[in-house]
Amino acid sequence: MKKSALIVWGGWDGHEPEQISQIFKNMLEEENFNVEVSSSLDVYADAEKLQSLDLIVPHWTMGEIPKKYVLNISEAVINGVGLAGCHGGMCDSFRNNVDWQFMTGGNWVAHPGNDGVEYMVNMKNTTNPLLEGLSDFKVVSEQYYLHVDPAVEVLATTRFPVVDGPHATNKPVDMPVVWTKHWGHGHVFYNSLGHKANIVAMPEVSLIMRRGFLWAAEGKKRTTGLATSTNGRFYTGMGDSQ
Repeated sequence: MKKSALIVWGGWDGHEPEQISQIFKNMLEEENFNVEVSSSLDVYADAEKLQSLDLIVPHWTMGEIPKKYVLNISEAVINGVGLAGCHGGMCDSFRNNVDWQFMTGGNWVAHPGNDGVEYMVNMKNTTNPLLEGLSDFKVVSEQYYLHVDPAVEVLATTRFPVVDGPHATNKPVDMPVVWTKHWGHGHVFYNSLGHKANIVAMPEVSLIMRRGFLWAAEGKKRTTGLATSTNGRFYTGMGDSQ
């Protein structure tokens, strides 16, 4: 039986969301997924539809989203639907929604030097199947500096500083590039690479994304015993922000 995936793209055009979403669609169809692609956030309004999926792939940068839509996605992931994406399409999507940032595991705050910075991506957990057989590799793109959830499992990093700036007076730091985390019963995967379609198409990046999608989709299962609130919705523990 085929698995099902939903790709939602939009926001800032500089990230080439339509082109990258087509790359992701082709990748998932090669892995025997039924793939729906939408350029509207309103697809997130259908909570029942989201619950029926195996994987949600957001690729939307610098937008605004109704809280209800984020709650619908969160509940689907809590119940095992995978969430996987890259770059600003997932971790610079909705700067005003902390629930989104909590679920995804981090949020973009800077890319010193902007686009065109040459830097290394260092494999930190090559025993993880997502990075098996991969070696450190060079990228010429934006180098993402993120505020990151300490609960994530970091698989790859990049060393800051490369470009001078106010951050450079601190000690060198290894910033996460690829990570996984869990959200309820769901698998969450993120890769900070992917500023434009040519970066996503790099063999190393493409392989990491393909494996990340497959891993995230494995979280889908029928679960019971999840605590619900009085209105029957899943308890998230985040009522203060909702």
